[in-house]
Order: sequence, then C-alpha cells, then structure tokens
Amino acid sequence: MQEHRLDRTETLVLRLVKAMENSLHSHALAGINRKILAEGESLPAVKLKDGTSVQTGTVATMLHNLERYNLGERGEIERELMFAVPTLFKIGLFDLFPPEEWLKGSNTGRQFLGRCALKHLRNELL
Repeated sequence: MQEHRLDRTETLVLRLVKAMENSLHSHALAGINRKILAEGESLPAVKLKDGTSVQTGTVATMLHNLERYNLGERGEIERELMFAVPTLFKIGLFDLFPPEEWLKGSNTGRQFLGRCALKHLRNELL
C-alpha cells in the first residue's frame, strides 16, 4: 500500500515538474522569438488540445536563425535553434518534414537543425 502511494506521489511530482519545465521553456522561448518582432509587439503562447502550451513565432524565428546560421553565425544562433526543437516537435514540424529529411542537401542550417532533432529524439526515447 505504501509503495503504491509512493508511486502515485512520484507520478504527481513528475507531472508537476514537467508542467513547470514547459512553462519555463515557453517563457524563455518567448524571449528568443521577440527578436523578429517590431518594437512593443509580443507573441502569445497557445494551449494545444493535449493541454500543453507552446510559444507562437517559433517557426518564424527558426527560419530567421537558419538564415543567420547559413551566413556563418554560430554560438547563440545554435543555442536558439536547439532550444526551439522541442516546440517544433510539439507542433508537428518534424512529422511533416522528418529530421532525416533536414539532413539532405547542402543547406548547413537545415543539416544542423536535423542533427539537433535527431539528438532530441534519442534523448527523449531514453
């Protein structure tokens, strides 16, 4: 009985931690996505049918960052692209264009994002 209660408590704690991580991630991504906006504008987070929230503007910011990556920028651009990957999975971008497809061709930005997506998948599946 006590073991069952512990399992239930652990499950509730893990759900709470995941919800907090989602909220913090969305807030941080909003800060990154602000760079494509005009002064004084903001993008909302939206709630999906499964109850999770995602930050709008992530695809537009990803496209902006891929362009900058292809122009040779690294460091912060790489971190911002990596940070966007969980949301890009959540909204289904990698269902439409699988990570392996991003690796094809000569576009270095697409290849980088494809490698990040594959790494995310490996980490999520462990």
